[in-house]
Formats: sequence, structure tokens, C-alpha cells
Amino acid sequence: MTRLLSLGLAAFLALTPFAVAAQDSTVDLAVAEPEVTPPFAPVDGADADLDAFVWQKRPIVVFADSPLDPAFKEQIRYLKDHWAELARRDVVVITDTTPDPASDVRRTLRPRGFSLVIIAKDGTVNLRKPAPWDAREIVRSIDKMPIRRDEIREERGF
Repeated sequence: MTRLLSLGLAAFLALTPFAVAAQDSTVDLAVAEPEVTPPFAPVDGADADLDAFVWQKRPIVVFADSPLDPAFKEQIRYLKDHWAELARRDVVVITDTTPDPASDVRRTLRPRGFSLVIIAKDGTVNLRKPAPWDAREIVRSIDKMPIRRDEIREERGF
């Protein structure tokens, strides 16, 4: 019993300076605020200027001849369901469902019916799809882009 008491007293005395130092320190233990995802708000094709997004955002342009097109509705649902992942990759969604009169975006990309176009940050067309594409596939495609790979390396500190 005396041995146990001695061991306990020794441990207490050994740790006391650390306890006093911890009380004196002004370490900020606040938890970092989680990143807030902006709301899903597609830009209308008539109002969009693709040149304004160069080196700022990755435009994903969804074309259809009508907002009632089932493929258009499905694609928008896919994008909305995975918006947090897309927003972290600097994506802006542009929709154009009015073929006449043609918007500048429509004249530039010249879609036929439904079309999904993914544009890289440098303004080059990276991918065109004639049918809805799952957002997970879009994310994978973006993560393979050279500029995105550089961003990932920078985030990891390489």
C-alpha cells in the first residue's frame, strides 16, 4: 500500500508542472469552421459569359430544347444531388433551354438537342455528352484534369 501511495505521489508531482503550464498558456482550442457550400443556383445561358469564368470557375453547361426535357431534368437532379462535391471543385452550372433566339453560349458550343458540356478552368471544352451523366462521373472527370491535379497537389502541400 505504501509503495502504491508513493508511486501515485511521484506521478502527481511529476505532472504538476505540466498542469500549471497548461493553465498559463493561451492556446486557442477553437474548432475550425466547416466550409459553407453556396446554394445550387444555375446561371441562365442568356446571362452567362464564358470568358468571365476563365481561370475562376469550371463551367458545366447543360443544354436542352425545353426545360421539360426529361434528360435535362435528370441531369439537373444529378448535379443538385452532388452539389457540395462540385462546388468544392469551383463548378458553375449554366443552363440553356431556349434554342431560339440562340444565346452566346449556345452559338459558341453549338449543341444539338440535349447536351452536357464540361469546360476546364482554362476555357477549353473538356467533355461533351449527348445524354445525362452521373455527377460522380463528372467529379472523376474533373479530378483528372491537369489544372485540378495541380490544385490537389497544392492543397496537400506538395
